[in-house]
Amino acid sequence: MIVGDLLHLDDLDIRLAWGTPELLARQITGVTSTDLQDPARYLQPGELVLTGLVWWQPEDGSAALRFATALRSARVAALMAGEGTHGAVPSGLAEACRTHGIPLLAVPAGTSFRAVTDRVYLRLWGGLQAGVQDAAAIPEAARRELAGLIDSGARAAEVLAHAVSRLGVPECSVSTTGGRVIAELPPAAAAAPPAGRATGTGTGTNPGTGTALPVGPQENSPFDGWLLHGGPAAEGSATPMLRGLADLLAPLAARAHAEAAARRQAAGRLLGLLAGDGPADLAEALAACGLPAEGPLVTVAARIDGGPDDWAAHALAEALQPLGVPFAAGTDPAGRTAALVAAPAARVAERLRRARPALQARLSGRRSLRAGVGPASAAAAGPLRAALVQARYVLAGATGPVGSTAELDSLAGLLRGIPPEVTAAFHTRLLAPLATHDRENAVSLLGTLTVFLDHDGSWARTAESLHIHVNTVHYRIRRIEELTGRNLARLQDRLDLRAALLCAPAGR
Repeated sequence: MIVGDLLHLDDLDIRLAWGTPELLARQITGVTSTDLQDPARYLQPGELVLTGLVWWQPEDGSAALRFATALRSARVAALMAGEGTHGAVPSGLAEACRTHGIPLLAVPAGTSFRAVTDRVYLRLWGGLQAGVQDAAAIPEAARRELAGLIDSGARAAEVLAHAVSRLGVPECSVSTTGGRVIAELPPAAAAAPPAGRATGTGTGTNPGTGTALPVGPQENSPFDGWLLHGGPAAEGSATPMLRGLADLLAPLAARAHAEAAARRQAAGRLLGLLAGDGPADLAEALAACGLPAEGPLVTVAARIDGGPDDWAAHALAEALQPLGVPFAAGTDPAGRTAALVAAPAARVAERLRRARPALQARLSGRRSLRAGVGPASAAAAGPLRAALVQARYVLAGATGPVGSTAELDSLAGLLRGIPPEVTAAFHTRLLAPLATHDRENAVSLLGTLTVFLDHDGSWARTAESLHIHVNTVHYRIRRIEELTGRNLARLQDRLDLRAALLCAPAGR
């Protein structure tokens, strides 16, 4: 498929904003949606880039040129810009694309990116299937039936059930690369296999065993590609048929990827509105994400340490999908990933904790998936912004990979969300004299202070715990008060010193 073909797709009304005949002849290898200001590292050569222009601000005269520069460095095929956000494609963007030789196409507000990506991937994978050698393993009659089901909008489970019944594969399932099962057909639901082929045993296909074949386009994220699994009984002579089936199912994967990209883009627009400080009418953005207009909605903040910004949005979508409730997961213009979920906070946190091990297993090196769950709030700009601040605070300070505001029930938990540079400075400011004393003396005043506060200021219990005389405790406490300038008979001073102890840098 070439760029110029996009101008002739029925009912999409795509227009050429700028481009030459030579540029319109570029081959398209895939589709990526983004609203990042600099998406270069997430793009592949030959891709068609779709953007809703959420990143573009009229007062920033260089934004369009920076965006086009990123596209050129990635050697993309073309740019498609949606007119829904600003009403038209900015003239500055057309000039930037002219400067860098990138064909620019305009997508009217009434045309969804989902429709565009769906149509492109169907064309791309239709062409690929025509040349696939293993497709010959699928009888032509079965191919026509399956293609008809896919064209009619059938879901993966229906197509898989029909394929298994016609082809006799004893075990089959489709999952995402993140481990979420999309469609599964256990042996009992499959028709008897042809003579000479062994039948499977068990209660369904384990995605970790047997044959696993990629289905359709494998996205840049490690989580949301599709895999076709055949159990142990489907190996050997059945492998060519499974490959042919995987190729037939490719348009379904392309459709799912297009739908997911459209959902992430809609979520990004909503999060972009919440990223501002002023009043925002969220009704349209909430409706575009399928979220209830009045809430309540639970906020989730997430990141992948050492990984691209948008991977966390893919991971959140994979984790939240099984809840069966409306949610929106995306990345705002500043690159921060978050989700809004129409479910109780405790249920969301529990789901994320259950899903994380499988998602974490897809990450290499020291990359780590982390999430913070905020409170439920009304679906209005003010409450949601406040809830997002809380979710991000929990994300910054959680002791485990998934934290929740429900766990912010202690001073220690509250302090964990403060940047370590700030807590370390507070610790030093209050307790440096004690640390200096302890380095020069055999007696630990820091240890005495900790035990004294742990025992609620009880002289007798402190003496008993430290195995010293109570008079010694009195002497040490007076010395602590002299060095710190604090009075341990006052509650406020006790709280300050307790907080300073809790702010000790890791390892001290």
